[in-house]
Amino acid sequence: MTRILVVDDEEKLLSLIVEFLAAEGFTVETAQTGNDGLTLAKKNIFDLIVLDWMLPDISGLEVIKELRKQNDIPVIFLTAKTSEIDKLLGLELGADDYITKPFSLRELAARIKVILRRLEKNQVQNQKQIFDLTIEPDNFRVLRGNVEISLTPSEFKILRLLASQPGRVFTRLQLVEAILGDSYDGYERSIDTHISNLRKKLSQDEYQYIETVHGVGYKFTGEN
Repeated sequence: MTRILVVDDEEKLLSLIVEFLAAEGFTVETAQTGNDGLTLAKKNIFDLIVLDWMLPDISGLEVIKELRKQNDIPVIFLTAKTSEIDKLLGLELGADDYITKPFSLRELAARIKVILRRLEKNQVQNQKQIFDLTIEPDNFRVLRGNVEISLTPSEFKILRLLASQPGRVFTRLQLVEAILGDSYDGYERSIDTHISNLRKKLSQDEYQYIETVHGVGYKFTGEN
């Protein structure tokens, strides 16, 4: 099920968008401030974000700047600003599309579907098949056959890095940096907890996917 996050502080508009997109088959979650939207985006995996430019706490521009530090989730800006400069600014910061208010809900749904179709095409090209797992890096999904394995964003980042070079040993520090960038003070040892949870979710009789290299770190393996 495609999951959409809508961030807008206009309650009536928000309600209309949610109702219409739900009728189009999307699962929709909402936030009415930029900070709440960021919190939801960091804790959950969404396929696309519909983001208002003008929010009561931080602007949509600030939201997308923060989002782009972590992922490339598609973003459609909603805004009353109509100048070409504003539009270009939003696109340069990483927005995938731009819709000015007032707008048609049908047009919004159509633009969402266009972006998702393009994303799906790219995902097919970029996905990685390794042993019996399919890793889709663009939408943070892992599948065994047709069954999706539910991972947290941190678990996915660890798996993606390990699986990018099977057999290579990655240190704990390298894995933490893949999750947090440079903000990893005091976090290095907690990577073991993520690895433990990841192993449980990937558990399969045929393979032990992640092997511990004592005193060094971890590597991805397909050995029995």
